This record gives sequence, structure tokens and C-alpha cells, in this order.
Amino acid sequence: MRVIILEDDAWIADLLRQIVHSLRPQAQISCQVSVSAALAEWQRQSADLVICDWNLPDGPGTRLLEQIRKQDSQIPLVMITGRADRDSVLEVRSLRINAFISKPFQMPKVLDCLNRLLPSADLSFPASSSLASNFSEFLSSQAADELDMPLQAGTLDKLRALGRQPADLRQLHNLGRDEPAITARLLAAANSAQYSSGGEVCLSLTQALQTLGAGTSLNIALGLALNPAAELEDAELQLQAMAAYEQIQVLCQRLAELAAACRLDPAPLHSAALLHRMGELCVLQQAQRWRNSGHTLSLEELSQALSGASSEVAARLKIHWRLPNPLRELIGACYALPTINTKREAIVMHLAASELGPQPDSAKLARLRRLAGLS
Repeated sequence: MRVIILEDDAWIADLLRQIVHSLRPQAQISCQVSVSAALAEWQRQSADLVICDWNLPDGPGTRLLEQIRKQDSQIPLVMITGRADRDSVLEVRSLRINAFISKPFQMPKVLDCLNRLLPSADLSFPASSSLASNFSEFLSSQAADELDMPLQAGTLDKLRALGRQPADLRQLHNLGRDEPAITARLLAAANSAQYSSGGEVCLSLTQALQTLGAGTSLNIALGLALNPAAELEDAELQLQAMAAYEQIQVLCQRLAELAAACRLDPAPLHSAALLHRMGELCVLQQAQRWRNSGHTLSLEELSQALSGASSEVAARLKIHWRLPNPLRELIGACYALPTINTKREAIVMHLAASELGPQPDSAKLARLRRLAGLS
């Protein structure tokens, strides 16, 4: 089964890819960002379903659909548009489009629509398993868009409940404020070329929600719920994650106190604290995926992956999500201070992390407090 998605908004394209994979795990999906690239992809190999945005950088998506209809009168076509009014629908009536998806779309409706239009799953061919011989190989072989963080226990049900209601910024903020996976995704999207105005970067969940709007924010958050390992199921992995989340919350609380004492904006510090364990959380989610595919993973192997691969995985996530440099610097300050041009926020970040470390150094803490202006 093959699906072509033509959408220049990387976040919407990724969400549609996740929706298709959640409905048909075996589907091969090709995402294209221009009409010309999509036309070339169609000529190279046809598809069983085409999802197409109306407005693309190099022209209307209808150019692709017109070419497809000349060659195939049966393939289901789905048009994504912000203008699903009667006149627009009549304008493309000759293309016999099977469904229109209006932006920002409602996830349940899109799931139902695509489930009806996608061919039935071919049960005679089981989903392919990883060719990796061990978890370390599996982890290093994962594409960047396969990496993410798990949701905390209970968040998945709350997120799905939100998806059944009109999008509400206050509810999204309340759910995402202490949830690393949601905050990371929304910050990444808000700072992307599709949504950033090119001015001030978004460093807090509040800023991200205002930039993206309620509908888009909810859709991006709901995309996390489509991951088969959205929440950790294995007790061992849950315990590891709970320990990380507890440390994150303790750091957030201490940073709030220090920010108040230093009269600093606590929001960027809070975001960085939420994300400073992203590598370990991502490794735990990948471990759940590995076990879900029928493989064994000992505690020793898991421990080795957490200690040896977390930093590299975190670096890959930061690059893939294009997290802004000010946020990366604050996250890095949890572990070490830059040698030059050290900002006060970074000093406070490092002070809080050092206070909560396994072996606090009183002399170092006193020096950091002086640098932060607290003594």
C-alpha cells in the first residue's frame, strides 16, 4: 500500500503521515513539498491514495490531481484546504475529489475519513520488523522523525478527551505545561519556518500556543497520541521514566524560586528544565518500541543505552526539531557552563542543576550564587 502526501507545512505533513501509519502500519508514505516533486513522484510510482494541499509554493495542488485523474479515475483523492466553501468545491468538481479536509482539521474526522478511503490492510504480509540484532543497533538506525518522548502516565487519556472538544488554549496549557513531549513539539513547531514570523523566538509553552493557535496546537499535540508507544507499558520502563519526571519537576520548582529571587523570566528556564532529560526519555520510548516488536531487552542493556546513547539521541532531537539556540544553551547549562559570554539565565540554570546533583560542591555553589547575584 502506497500513499503520497503533498503538503509544504512540515508539521501537518508529519501529522498526516502519523495518521496514515496509525491506520495502516504497513503503508509506504511519500511526503512531498512541491507540486513538481509530487508529479515526479507519481510518475515514478503511482499510489493507492493521494492527500494534497490546495496551495503550494509552486502552484495549486490541483495540478497534481488533474494529472492523476488523466491516468487513474479510481484512486481516492483528498484535498486539504482552508476554503471548503461551495464555490471552491464546484471549482474542482471535475476532479471527483473524494474528501475535503479543512484547516485546522479535527483529528477524529480525519481519522474516520482516511480509514474509509485507504485500502484494507493486507493481513497476508505482516509488518516488517527491524533488521537490527540488538537494541543499540535499533536505536542508532532510527530515522530522526521516528524519535520522540513518551507521554506521562494518564496524559494520553486526557489528550484524547481534549481532542473530542473544541480546541481550548487554556486546557492545552494546563495539560502541556509539565509534559516534556507536548512542550517540545509545540515549541519546535512554533519556531519552524511555517509558523515563525522571523522575529522573537518562542521559548515558552504560552508563546508557542499563541503563535500556533488553538486548532493547530491541538492537532500537533494529538499527533503524539498516534505513536504506538505514546505511553510506556513495561513496568521497568515506567519506573525509569517516573524517576526522570520527578527530577524534572524538582528542577522546575527550584528554578522558579531562583528566577523569582533573580527577577528573571521563569518561562524559558522552565522549558529548558522540562527538556533537559529528553535523550533519556526518548531512549525509554524506543525501548518500549523494541519490546513491542517482540525483542528482549535486559536491564543491563537498557542501562548501557541510557548512559551511552542519551546525549547523542538528544542532539539528534534538537537538530530535527530545530530548537532555537537560546533554548539549547539553557538545556546545555544544566550540565556545563559555556566558557565565554555566559548569560545570567545560564548561570541560574547551572546553579539549580548543581544544587540538585548527587554530590553538590559547596565552593562551586557559592561561586555560582555570586555570579547569579544572589550573595
